Amino acid sequence: MAAGRGAELLRPPMSSGRATFLELFFDLAFVVALTRVSQRFAGLGDDTGWALVTGFGRTLLLFLALWLIWSHTAWITSRYEPEQPVIQAVVIGTMFAGLIMAVTLPRALEERAVPFAVAYLMVMVLRPLVVAVALRGHPRRLVPFRLVVWAVASAPLWLVGALGPDHLRLPLWVVALAVDYLAWVLGWPLPWLGVSKIGRWRIAGTHLADRYQQMFLIALGESILVIGVVFSGADYSGNRAAAFAVTFATSALLWRIYFYRAGLLLSEAFGRAGMPGRLGATSERTHLFIVLGVLVTSVGYELVIDHPFGQPRPTWLLFVVGGPMLFLVARLRLEYEVFGQVSRPQVIGLGALLVSAPVLAHRAPMVGLSVVACVLALVALLGALRWRGQSLEVPASPIGRETSGDRDSEA
Repeated sequence: MAAGRGAELLRPPMSSGRATFLELFFDLAFVVALTRVSQRFAGLGDDTGWALVTGFGRTLLLFLALWLIWSHTAWITSRYEPEQPVIQAVVIGTMFAGLIMAVTLPRALEERAVPFAVAYLMVMVLRPLVVAVALRGHPRRLVPFRLVVWAVASAPLWLVGALGPDHLRLPLWVVALAVDYLAWVLGWPLPWLGVSKIGRWRIAGTHLADRYQQMFLIALGESILVIGVVFSGADYSGNRAAAFAVTFATSALLWRIYFYRAGLLLSEAFGRAGMPGRLGATSERTHLFIVLGVLVTSVGYELVIDHPFGQPRPTWLLFVVGGPMLFLVARLRLEYEVFGQVSRPQVIGLGALLVSAPVLAHRAPMVGLSVVACVLALVALLGALRWRGQSLEVPASPIGRETSGDRDSEA
């Protein structure tokens, strides 16, 4: 009887894999958040040396905090029924907190540290607590309870970092975020209760795949927003118009490369996985780097449109070439996750960018991005030629294959 209480919150086995309108509404807060992350990265365009390293690391820290909030929410709505009022309230509350984090992000490591940290902790502590209470006597209530305990353990680091001396904020927040990510990876272990690794959770795998695809499109949309805003605000000229065209073509090629076969069949790969939670866990990390690669590339767009043939600076190479390279590395991993193989065209493209990077460091930004666009076009063309006339492959992911011991796992 106890197990029956709270069972209405669980996703039924035959639930739709499509994201609800509520989840799409929720994503709007992260459109704002990714834009702010991109702006912080763009502010590093003139930095060099240690200033560049620390600036990039500080922005990366804030991005990873936002990613943890978004990915936790995606798993919640893949595990629990998003049409239930309690889950809807949780999603709306998370959206509000995410929006607070987004608007405070530009100065989150300075004078706006307190609201950023409080908003983050509201999600990490209160959200699983609400879910645990709503589950009442159901056995799954122990999972959100674990999240609460670990979030409470890292909360002092977030709060002391926000309220304490400025020079301690970054190291304390790095440790706090590392604790939160370590808990996520280890399965929130607790004495006497063991672990609850997400790879063994029962989830709507196709729904989770859908959410990853949507987050990629959100990041790509942010890059299109950057292109439009920067070009509309700059003085019109032939060089800037050419840069505008090349940046758009680059985004279109990123879309093509992601969705060609592997990205398109991601939902089917989840549907075929005996343990979709395992595939979801590794794919979550892959999409983190895919999204980060798109964001870094969008910073390169801003530099190219503003200074298409300006004096080359080594820093710009990090964004103009480094972003697409990071994307290709993550896309190679996605190919393996879906098909259990590596894409030769993407290996060729990655090698071409690596070889050309030292030369492009001494060329104008427009030249660098043009070479990147040509390489991405080559990757897309080689992929299309390789599979021309052939039907879509059947996903054969080596990740998430069910074993006899997995059938009795907690979920």
